[in-house]
Amino acid sequence: MRSLLVRILLASLATIAVSLVAFAAALAAIIGPVNERLIHHFQARQIEDLADALARGGPAEVSPLLRRLDESLGATHHLTDSRGVDLVTGEDRRGLLNAPRPFFGPPRSGDNLVVVEPSADGRYRLIILAPPLLDAWSFVPYFVVILAAIGLLGWFLARTIVTPLRAMAVAVDRFGRGELDTRVNTSRRDEIGHLGEAFNQMAARIETLLTAERRLLQDISHELRSPLARLHIAIELARTAADRDAAALRLQKEVDRLTELVGALLEVTRAEGDPSLRRSETVRVGEVLRDVAQACQLEADARGCRLVVHDTVTRSLVGDPELLRRAVENVVRNAIRYAPSHSDVELRAHDEPDALTISVRDAGTGVPEELLPRLAQPFFRVEDARDYAPDGGVGLGLSIAQRAVQLHHGRLAAENAHPGLRVTLTFPDASAA
Repeated sequence: MRSLLVRILLASLATIAVSLVAFAAALAAIIGPVNERLIHHFQARQIEDLADALARGGPAEVSPLLRRLDESLGATHHLTDSRGVDLVTGEDRRGLLNAPRPFFGPPRSGDNLVVVEPSADGRYRLIILAPPLLDAWSFVPYFVVILAAIGLLGWFLARTIVTPLRAMAVAVDRFGRGELDTRVNTSRRDEIGHLGEAFNQMAARIETLLTAERRLLQDISHELRSPLARLHIAIELARTAADRDAAALRLQKEVDRLTELVGALLEVTRAEGDPSLRRSETVRVGEVLRDVAQACQLEADARGCRLVVHDTVTRSLVGDPELLRRAVENVVRNAIRYAPSHSDVELRAHDEPDALTISVRDAGTGVPEELLPRLAQPFFRVEDARDYAPDGGVGLGLSIAQRAVQLHHGRLAAENAHPGLRVTLTFPDASAA
């Protein structure tokens, strides 16, 4: 039998059957001797009363007593001597004294049970002919109903166990065929529910890792073509260039840009990597802003900008401090890169009723409205020419920031602030994050 449902059902029925047999045997072993002693004591009193009546008044006084016993107990009583001769009617009842005994139970005469109780002195015998107290076959329909009810309950129990396991097997098979978004839909809180949640967590981690790996390979194959081509051209020019220092400088710039690109790609991969490797701590947003401002101060000085921090946050944020710092730093460096000289780059953090908000604003020219939704896309640049500019980025700063924010259940949004661009990082309440 390969079906778990059938196995559980048969095991339930077998358990009930064995339990009933064991219960009946234990009950008989406990109650049987007690009942036998009570009945024997009652019958001994009866035969002694009958013997006394026979001694006092003979058969005429015994006969009314036997009739009263017959009426009150629903059985036929006979008083005989030790040979089996009826002391009231004179009939020979030796056949009842030697009635055949079946495999189980007392002796029988026809459909009646035969019980023989001797007197204390051995002179008399009380013979009782009684119909069976219980007819086992009459209980068969009840047993059938009970077993059917137990079987139905066992079937429901087996289905509650087998059905989610079959659903998990289908989900595992689909996941193994490459459908990485497959999850088990379960709301159970028992071991089967925990198994489904464990599968969902495992599937989410594998999907995250494989998706990050695929995206990294796609990004590398797509984005490395241009710098490698330029590097190849620069090498060819360096071989024939009159000014070898200028050629070497050009090669150095291309290598630096290639190094920056690879570093950014690896940073994206780390941001989307294994969730179990991320830390979860209480982060003070104000300290993060000040640390980022200090780290970016040299770049701001080189651009002639001033970093202004406004911190009014009273709550903390729960998350990975390194990812959060990296997200804010990428946004700030992006703002510094496109901020005009002698302007302010504002870093603000404040509380909202159910969220915590960090915003970074520069005083630049802003971005066309139709391009705002695409700013956080990997490798997106507002102007393609900036790819060749000395200070142009690789188009991954806001993408890294957005992915880090999403890992903390937050969102990143960009809007024109007139003047400049404002990028806002919104995180849910600390308890939700």
